[in-house]
Amino acid sequence: MRRVEIPKPDGGVRKLGIQTVLHPSDEDLSLGTPVLDRFIQQAVMQVLQRQWDRTFSDYSYGFRPGRSAHQAVAKAQQYIAEGRGWCVDLDLEKLVDRVNHDKLMGQIAKRVGDKRLLKLIRAFLNAGVMENGLASPSVEGTPQGGPLSPLLSNLVRDELDRELERRGHRYVRYADDCNIYVRSQRAGQRVMASVTQFITKELKLKVNETKSAVARPQERKFLGFSFTAGPEIKRVIAPKALDRFKQRIREITRRAKGVSMQTTIEELAPYMRGWRSYFGYCETPEVLVSLTRWVRLRLRAAMWRQWKTPRRRREALLELGVRIRLARNTAGSGLGPWYLAKAKALSVGLSNAYFKSLGLPSLIEE
Repeated sequence: MRRVEIPKPDGGVRKLGIQTVLHPSDEDLSLGTPVLDRFIQQAVMQVLQRQWDRTFSDYSYGFRPGRSAHQAVAKAQQYIAEGRGWCVDLDLEKLVDRVNHDKLMGQIAKRVGDKRLLKLIRAFLNAGVMENGLASPSVEGTPQGGPLSPLLSNLVRDELDRELERRGHRYVRYADDCNIYVRSQRAGQRVMASVTQFITKELKLKVNETKSAVARPQERKFLGFSFTAGPEIKRVIAPKALDRFKQRIREITRRAKGVSMQTTIEELAPYMRGWRSYFGYCETPEVLVSLTRWVRLRLRAAMWRQWKTPRRRREALLELGVRIRLARNTAGSGLGPWYLAKAKALSVGLSNAYFKSLGLPSLIEE
């Protein structure tokens, strides 16, 4: 398989293995074993998932049919509303990259009796990767990027799930994001110490101490969301998610100088729709209204820069239906694009309806 590095939002990279579809007679250069075809992995995954999924913990939400990140966030919200006002936020260091193959195959063998299937899965785990033109074997971890990877990753994490259940914890896990909710800071510190010891000694894994913490849920993020304090607990968009949204919008609108507004909006639209479908789950619609307005201001400022000269700006405003005197006064202003993006002339000429006609979506469901 070919190694591809995908940047993480918070820094670092996630290494994915992209399967190459080869003839069954082709052999992996590093190990001499058949390279598993992506379609075979998909077939194996579908069969095993039907058998295994019902055995996984009810506290696990990632990469499972009928379960979602939104459900995980809602469950966390429920725990907080019940009075569990402290969060043990655990971050495991490269869990799926460090798992021992023999131990994982032992777990799989407890669920799979067919030796041919076990051999096939072992070949998938051992398949080498091509990185910078060099082939190297995989000696540990579950390769990320293939159809079977999410299922194996849930199996790897199942041992931790079962231990947390045995201890009676109220927790939510989605992939590597695991939050345990308790009623006091002291209880949280005690849980952090004991669970970290279990992970280190029993699972032979390491907790990332710089990213893990015992804190109020309002001080942490979970799957891009956070929560308000007070008697009514609400879902809010985490500050880092808001920052990433604005950074992406800035990147797109900066490029608007040399292209048409239609082209810019065609690039913005799919990103905004995808972002809305996920973060529209928040319970603070005023934030979505504010962000939509901010995007329009970015576009008005970009258009103002495109027009460049006072004469062109005046003509453009007149073409957009702005009154002569208002168009002339605004076009002759020496104020900056961001300030003038809020001016009446641009609000009238480049109205909300104008952007909607070009296909710009709103972050509020309409």
